[in-house]
Amino acid sequence: MEEMLETFPQHNCTWLKVNLTLYKYQNFWTTKQFLEGGILTQKNFKAEPTDIFLCSCPKTGTTWLKALAFAIVTCHNFNKSTSPLLTSSPHDCVPFIEKSIQIVGKNPKDSNFPLIATHLPYPSLPESVISSNCKIVYIYRNTKDAIVSQYHFLRKAFMISLEDAPFDMAFDEFCQGISAYGPYWDHILGYWKANLESPDRILLLKYEDVKTDPITNVKKLAEFMGYPFSIKEETSGVVDDIIKLCSFKNLSNLDVNKTGRSKFCSEVENRLFMRKAKDGDWEKYFTDEMKEKIDKLMDEKLSGTGLVLK
Repeated sequence: MEEMLETFPQHNCTWLKVNLTLYKYQNFWTTKQFLEGGILTQKNFKAEPTDIFLCSCPKTGTTWLKALAFAIVTCHNFNKSTSPLLTSSPHDCVPFIEKSIQIVGKNPKDSNFPLIATHLPYPSLPESVISSNCKIVYIYRNTKDAIVSQYHFLRKAFMISLEDAPFDMAFDEFCQGISAYGPYWDHILGYWKANLESPDRILLLKYEDVKTDPITNVKKLAEFMGYPFSIKEETSGVVDDIIKLCSFKNLSNLDVNKTGRSKFCSEVENRLFMRKAKDGDWEKYFTDEMKEKIDKLMDEKLSGTGLVLK
């Protein structure tokens, strides 16, 4: 593995002022640890039709999607006062396969729990995921907020101050396609194209849409995954309970998400996964020139798709 990684293109994220190297593999960039896990996943994971993959680019709604999907799938086992989400990070409830293939690989075979998470682009998913026709849920987000969220996550993970982490350098790297699992537009396009070919197997969710209309989108997610709510459950408030349980306000105030570290993301404090969950935070960081540049870039990359990430 070490010898193979050395043959891949590499990029040092100099704006962080720490030694963070990204490796380019199958046209996407990621860290050594996640890349090694991704390659092992491609080689070894055997998906089954009952699996449900939760897919995303980093910092685009991943934590929220994991929480919502977990609460839906387990709503018959737990309620709003007994859910494991109250005492465990969403990243422990639904681990990333490229971080914990030994654990995740056993779940679909040894239990009725179907959820698996990954940041891998669609073309880089294990072949068995495609051939098994298992379901895939993909969440994406406004590009500008995704840039700012990634920036702060990395900055805080490496304990770099705002003054010592130039946002304009991080922005320029992103526009060059150099970001975690980027280029971001290619990551989205891969799942978008797959959704066009198999809409019954792949569901696209836009982060901002889920925030604007959580009831409709949570019901859509439950229906797609094969865990629809009954009329009785809807009238008794189960959907509302799930939305409240998984809300940023609730999750961010839980002790588990304010302290400690996830078993599967032990290098990052749990609190860093809960920053603001706010739309439009990008306006504090973007100059007019940056806004014009990224809008033009995304218009070019997503031309003809109908996707709106502004």
